[in-house]
Amino acid sequence: MIFLTLPDGKTLQVEKGTTLAKAAEAIGPGLARAALAAWVDGRLLDLSTPLEHDAAIQFITWKDKGGAEVFRHTTSHILAQAVKRLCPEARLAIGPAIDDGFYYDIAFPSPISAEELPKIEEEMKKIVQEGVAPRRIEMPIAEARARCVAQGERFKVELLDDWAAEGETTVSLYEQGEFTDLCRGPHLPSTRLVKTFKLLSVAGAYWKGDERREMLTRIYGISFPDKEQLNEHLRLLEEAQKRDHRKIGKDLRMFAFHDEAPGFPFFLPNGVTLYETLMSACREELKKRGYVEIKTPLILNEDLWHRSGHWDHYKENMYFTEIDGKGYAVKPMNCPGGLLVYNQDLHSYRELPLKVAEFGLVHRHELSGVLHGLFRVRCFTQDDAHVFCTEQQLKEEIRKIIELVFHLYGMFGFTDCHIELSTRPEKSLGSDEIWEKSTTALQETLEEMGVKYQLNPGQGAFYGPKIDFHIKDCLKRTWQCGTIQVDFSMPERFDLTYIGPDGERRRPVMIHRAIFGSIERFLGILTEHWAGDFPLWLAPVQAIVLSISADQHDYARSVLSQLQAAGIRAEIDLSDEKIGKKIREAELRRIPMMLVVGKNEAAKGQVALRRRHLGDQGTLALEELIAKARHEIDERINKPAK
Repeated sequence: MIFLTLPDGKTLQVEKGTTLAKAAEAIGPGLARAALAAWVDGRLLDLSTPLEHDAAIQFITWKDKGGAEVFRHTTSHILAQAVKRLCPEARLAIGPAIDDGFYYDIAFPSPISAEELPKIEEEMKKIVQEGVAPRRIEMPIAEARARCVAQGERFKVELLDDWAAEGETTVSLYEQGEFTDLCRGPHLPSTRLVKTFKLLSVAGAYWKGDERREMLTRIYGISFPDKEQLNEHLRLLEEAQKRDHRKIGKDLRMFAFHDEAPGFPFFLPNGVTLYETLMSACREELKKRGYVEIKTPLILNEDLWHRSGHWDHYKENMYFTEIDGKGYAVKPMNCPGGLLVYNQDLHSYRELPLKVAEFGLVHRHELSGVLHGLFRVRCFTQDDAHVFCTEQQLKEEIRKIIELVFHLYGMFGFTDCHIELSTRPEKSLGSDEIWEKSTTALQETLEEMGVKYQLNPGQGAFYGPKIDFHIKDCLKRTWQCGTIQVDFSMPERFDLTYIGPDGERRRPVMIHRAIFGSIERFLGILTEHWAGDFPLWLAPVQAIVLSISADQHDYARSVLSQLQAAGIRAEIDLSDEKIGKKIREAELRRIPMMLVVGKNEAAKGQVALRRRHLGDQGTLALEELIAKARHEIDERINKPAK
């Protein structure tokens, strides 16, 4: 007999060789029906796995982290199997689950279009109905390679050669009826569990993301345990298309992209206004909390990037140039410049914590295939800050940053935030002791604040562990934006010091933090969250004055002048169009306040106020309107008062 320890600390006694599926049945029929896979001593395994020794186990269902990934990865295999049935000449590349679904990259003998997806879906339905149980097989890499060569699966052969070069000697495959694919797993117990799915689109994708390699066809899809969830997802996808920030940005003349600079956004006047409003709000909060601001050069000597470690860990994402015969790099991050600024003065413990912010423009090389509006660009502004403190101050400073992050997200209308704590990756700098100190400081601060978090093993930065903040928008999509990273290594590499109370030099701790991450990306998220209907305080154009006839033009200009004098971003429409058309055009431009002035309003010094989505709000004195608008703007209210 063996003993299985469950998450609640209870133990389950089963016979040696009992499968995880049978163990789930022993716990209860509800769990047996819902379980998709299970963690066994930290490894995620198939339910068909026999248990040979005492272990800690945790079953995962659709609702648990990792459940959807297992579910959708199996769906991607069903897709690949269907494609091979319909087109045996197709050659398979990779087919992972992703955050919002799955995809499979495939080389077809001739290109396919979205019109062919329903035919593939029909074949997938047959495979689901067959109720095949995916079966794991392990074999030597050489044997797997020979099998893939015989099948003509050249992409799989290349993957096996890569793994062999890395020292791998064995590999796992999964059989699914007549279909076999390289895969680490795990998979669902049966294809029959994939009750609802839909193939969404086709796109081009370079093999291994390398634009010098073969262009493949990428088929995207989504799957769920029931039809209701699928329908809701499709509804949200349709709504997301309406909210596409690229279209809204163009319609509202906020930003643009040009072929002459792929991946480099052009901000237009309305976009600059939104950009500066966001920056101003952030700077105001930083000033309250004792931050100072710096600005460092865009291009820095190559030697600096060797010293910082970026050359070894980030070189493939950087741009390089030569000046006076010496190598330089365009900065992909602000940190090394901030370290040089710290080191130019001798600091005392009395100055710490020293909070240094930089809204720095950085450049990173992204492949053309992944560029996507403001969400994935080649240059962007990071709202960086580096907090230099003592070890004793570390947890308190982490707490203050977490509070600042939540405050700023709430200001912009994001109240739902998921936190992840990421630990040491395989490639990293620093000793075990340093990593332990850093991770403990982050973890204890979160727990003392009562902040729920998800542990994300092995996903920290190369120089330290981190907390990542994932905000949820109105369409329930999550976006990783903010980060807090504790770094003992960079102060060591750059020989940062401060003078302690005893007059001796000591090493500070460095906290890297960003709240928006990329200002450009955050503006894209913000645009889609609000669908361009920004609250009054954020709107690029907050009010427009609409005259009914030419007789009111002088009064309309006076209203505009008073609005602008009060710091309200206002425009005027003195065209000969009828007032109904003027209102419709203002609505299309998503202007929050429309101030209609006619004969009566001009005579009484009033305006007729119309609010977008709320309609007519009646007539009121201009002074009263300005006071109400200023209150809404100054308090950064995200919903207009009805």
